[in-house]
Amino acid sequence: MSTKILACSGRWPQLRGFTLIELLISLAILAILATIALPVAQVEVQRTREAALERALREIRLGIDDYKRAYDNGRIARTLGASGYPATLDTLVSGVEDARDPAKHKIYFMRSIPRDPLMPDASVANADTWGKRSYASEPDAPAEGADVFDVYSLSSATGLNGIAYRKW
Repeated sequence: MSTKILACSGRWPQLRGFTLIELLISLAILAILATIALPVAQVEVQRTREAALERALREIRLGIDDYKRAYDNGRIARTLGASGYPATLDTLVSGVEDARDPAKHKIYFMRSIPRDPLMPDASVANADTWGKRSYASEPDAPAEGADVFDVYSLSSATGLNGIAYRKW
């Protein structure tokens, strides 16, 4: 009976909801929050790539140092005029014959060469994504040579710390 009274009284029941202005204000607030969040997300992606770059550089440099240590300890056959560093990065993975082992087993320094995370071309081999510096080259002008003394990123970009990735 009460529903008949409402309908006959000519009053509209009050509807609850958002007005158009309230919806536009909400959308404006969401747009502002999105413009704030996007740069933060981009910085986080860059931080992740930089952490991967640091990890890869550390891993390769540790493999190169282990190779040099094995050479200095006489576990790798010495050759006249050699610096004691590997000829290629692939040598760290393929291994070298242990000069002290009568069975001539190989010594391996890395399982695989990590890829430069800043290299956009996926068709390039992992070892070729890095710039290589030979022992004979100058520190300020790294150049490839008869051995691999150090590696660096080929990226021309600059890190969040303001230092070019090539200098890491």
